[in-house]
Parts: sequence; C-alpha cells; structure tokens
Amino acid sequence: MMSEKNITLNKSFQFAIRIVNLYKYLCENKEEYILSKQLLRAGTSIRANINEAQAKEI
Repeated sequence: MMSEKNITLNKSFQFAIRIVNLYKYLCENKEEYILSKQLLRAGTSIRANINEAQAKEI
C-alpha cells in the first residue's frame, strides 16, 4: 500500500485517477479518442516515472 509520508506518490495516484475519469468523459460524451488516449498514457505514466526515479536513488 502507498505510504502516507510519500506525498509525491499520493498526489500522482490521485492525478492518475482524475485523468482516467477525464478520459472516460471525453470518450463517452465528446467522442474524442485520439487526444484523450494520449492524455491517458501521459497522465498515468507519471507514477511509473516517480517509482523508477526513486529506485535509482537507493
């Protein structure tokens, strides 16, 4: 589970949830698929990048 002390991971997770919800909204209501898919990939990769950076620190 996520550590409450790691603010960066918590905020990136919450951001990813918001991005997924935005993606769903754009696909369902606006029928926007191309840009929304790119937004989904970029918005949800932040946490993976943070994890990788923190692993390099150890």
